[in-house]
Amino acid sequence: MRDTARSVLAGYAPRLHADTTLIPAAVMLLLYERDGEEHLLFQVRSQHVEHHKGEISLPGGARDAEDASLQHTALRELHEECGVHPDHVEVFGRLDDFATRTRFVMAPYVGAITVPGEYPFHTANIEMDELLQVPVSHLLSHTAIEETIDALGRPGRSFRFGDHLIFGATARVLDSFLDLIAPPLGVERLPRL
Repeated sequence: MRDTARSVLAGYAPRLHADTTLIPAAVMLLLYERDGEEHLLFQVRSQHVEHHKGEISLPGGARDAEDASLQHTALRELHEECGVHPDHVEVFGRLDDFATRTRFVMAPYVGAITVPGEYPFHTANIEMDELLQVPVSHLLSHTAIEETIDALGRPGRSFRFGDHLIFGATARVLDSFLDLIAPPLGVERLPRL
């Protein structure tokens, strides 16, 4: 899976958002091997954060003035929120930008934890209530997919994991990643509405 993601993203030219009135932000779609299977990390946001309270998101946030790049933002936020040191991450590339309803434009990066074995995550409890580790095989399965309508009335694809529903901008980022890696993995995805 990592080789596929690395290969696909090495030749991928992301579409960048041109609206300069949006707040630049970056997130990390992070692969983590657990029990011999690749997982992606998500977080259930706490009720103490300013935006997207209680929603499932990717580690990330707004770009700080001192961040050298949006990739730096994604790695800094991953470290602050989940305790993953930037030296322990291989970044494979960047996906298309996504605008959020809260006026952010997200630059999603894809990477993987390179340290073998169980990773000692340290979560920022003020920002998140729970760290979710979702198997990629589950996300690629048809049973995970739910067709939903977002807050702006747009149809879209969401992903069910137990009692959790990954929706909105996070689901759009996830869906774009899965669309890129599914064909090389030989996985057939359901067509979108």
